[in-house]
Amino acid sequence: MQIRFHGAAGEVTGSCFEVITSGCRFLVDCGMFQGGREADRKNRDALGFDVRDIDFVLLTHAHIDHSGLLPRLSMLRYHGPIYCTAATADLLEVMLPDSAHIQEKEVEWETRHRRREGRHSQQERAPLYTVTQAIEALKRLRKVEYDEDVQPHDKVRVRYRDAGHILGSAYLEVWVEEGGTRTKVVFSGDLGQPGHPLMRDPEPVEETDVLVMESTYGNRLHRPMLETLDELASAVTETIAARQGNVIIPAFAVGRTQDVIYLLLQLYREGRVPDMHIYVDSPMALAATQITMRHLSDLDPEATRTMAWLRGSGGKPAVHFVQDVEESIELNQVRSGAVIISASGMCDAGRIKYHLRHNLPRKECSVVIVGFQAGGTLGRRLVDGAKNVRIFGDQIPVRARIHTIGGLSAHADQAALLGWLRGLKRPPGRLFLVHGERSIRQTFAETITRELGWPEPTLPEIGDTFDA
Repeated sequence: MQIRFHGAAGEVTGSCFEVITSGCRFLVDCGMFQGGREADRKNRDALGFDVRDIDFVLLTHAHIDHSGLLPRLSMLRYHGPIYCTAATADLLEVMLPDSAHIQEKEVEWETRHRRREGRHSQQERAPLYTVTQAIEALKRLRKVEYDEDVQPHDKVRVRYRDAGHILGSAYLEVWVEEGGTRTKVVFSGDLGQPGHPLMRDPEPVEETDVLVMESTYGNRLHRPMLETLDELASAVTETIAARQGNVIIPAFAVGRTQDVIYLLLQLYREGRVPDMHIYVDSPMALAATQITMRHLSDLDPEATRTMAWLRGSGGKPAVHFVQDVEESIELNQVRSGAVIISASGMCDAGRIKYHLRHNLPRKECSVVIVGFQAGGTLGRRLVDGAKNVRIFGDQIPVRARIHTIGGLSAHADQAALLGWLRGLKRPPGRLFLVHGERSIRQTFAETITRELGWPEPTLPEIGDTFDA
């Protein structure tokens, strides 16, 4: 048996691993590369093998860096099944067509822009994939339950275990028979942080022969959740009760928005924040929240109790989901008492830019940053203390208070990753560290060797193939 690393090896995105045996070939994840100028080229060059040789795909969760090239897989004439949890399948029904729509619109804008400048090309650039191809990929989904044994091939058995990362996320226990020998391989996917407000803690793993392990935050510790709650309560209370302003929260539509809604409800239930109107201004976030409510059994029990409390709370706090553009524009007239949650999470696109344009100049308002802000983004400039920012071509003064709240990461930190590894009864025969930047993987590898006394892990690069 061999494992070939097609992505998320030496970087964080593009998760895709191929398992090759004498009897079958399958993929674990089929994710999109994101960020940087090279992302589009990497996505077009990815899957540079005959996908018709692949027997099946195992998907760990719905995030685009793990699922975003599934439509391209279909475009290249893959016709096999794609296995995932029920919640992951529901999220993909929203996320993959939306991703495809973005691909189509970007090419459409680029073509118009080029023609407007008089630059004509004999061959126009095609989108990475289309909405039609995304819908075709959705037809390949096969839903599985946590802890249920699935037999996608007569030589392969799979069990999905709760990874605690986002709704529907799983790590995979895979048993492969070859030449009379059965080998167990575990693919961690993305592991969640224990104590996450919405998700259950990751299920422990006890033994494996081979482990393919994420290392996204293998070099750092997250801020404790109690401190995070204190910071959020203070920012909301000071802004709404003391200064009579609005709170603007940029948040990704899937995962982070649901976390923030839940934390605000929890704080209100505990009497730690004043009356407020919560506006969720993102059609994608509404869809993701509705899916979350359909899968309450997948959540932490305390989160389920809070959701039940909301139904009997008499409508306080009020949670409004804003759908059309006209409703979104009307929020610009709200001068106080509002918490507006909107995408994108790094403030570089979408409706959040309109809310920032109208609230950043107001000293009574606050912007609460709850997620990572990449270099060069509007969100990063706010975090770095910019006094003025450009939005829609206008210079906007930053008079609102900027709060940066850590502790909401859906990824396990170094301590949590080590804790999960300590659950193993013995070290795996092979440990591959993936899904982390090069320096972070190296730091985590050294930490594993020092703290656990295990042999040095392998740090694969894209294109590497190893016997397992």
